[in-house]
Amino acid sequence: MAKQILFVQGAGEGVHACWDGKLVASLERELGESYAVRYPPMPGEDDPDYAAWRAALIGEFDLLEDGAILVGHSIGGTILIHVLAEQPPRFRLGGLFLIAAPFIGEGGWPSDDIDDRKDFSERFPPGVRVYLYHGADDDIVPSAHVHLYAKAIPHATVRTLEGRDHQLNDDMSEVARDIRLLD
Repeated sequence: MAKQILFVQGAGEGVHACWDGKLVASLERELGESYAVRYPPMPGEDDPDYAAWRAALIGEFDLLEDGAILVGHSIGGTILIHVLAEQPPRFRLGGLFLIAAPFIGEGGWPSDDIDDRKDFSERFPPGVRVYLYHGADDDIVPSAHVHLYAKAIPHATVRTLEGRDHQLNDDMSEVARDIRLLD
């Protein structure tokens, strides 16, 4: 049976179909048939609402089995990590991968509907592997955000990728390599 991966898209008009679909295609190509990537559209992608995305994610969590891997891009990663910190899933999490996720709080971005949180490590089940990726040439989310997450999750593996943009140049090879290392 294929290992489950839930990929949570970023925000913006047409992101699911036109932008993050390329990240998913790269991930699927790199991982092969041993992995099954779920890529559900999030509600109101052009103007994300935390409560609506939270509800959608919790519904997706109910479809996942022990060992499932969660991948979140941009604001999708931000919302994903906050939902996990509020309400850990019922399944045993196989790993958490955040790509170019904006940090909410001091030093990061403000938010009206996402709380500032610095206790991510304390909120996750023990032993969950966390990977943080950021393109050094990201002109949407400053690379300083990955370091704010690293401070909030000291056990996380951080990968700043030179010459890569917010979409990692549509190349998920490093992410796929780290996913395969979880086995």
